[in-house]
Amino acid sequence: MEKQVKLLVLPNNQILVTEIEEVGSEMGEPDCKLTEPFILNDDKTLSPWLVEYTSQNVYMIHSDKILTICDPKPTILEKYQDLTK
Repeated sequence: MEKQVKLLVLPNNQILVTEIEEVGSEMGEPDCKLTEPFILNDDKTLSPWLVEYTSQNVYMIHSDKILTICDPKPTILEKYQDLTK
């Protein structure tokens, strides 16, 4: 799977807009690479994910920790692309 910007819903009800890439991994290891993830807030603004805890902008996550993956609306995608230029 090539890198794509997607909307992810996590089990804690956070919604992320992020570049996501499926990566090969050993059994039990994280298999999705998130680059520049942003939280989609209730007011439709975007905030960097985990910015208060780390300066990282690339994260590994298990695909089983993602409830669903879908395409963001064009307006949300445009906001994301403006923030990650």
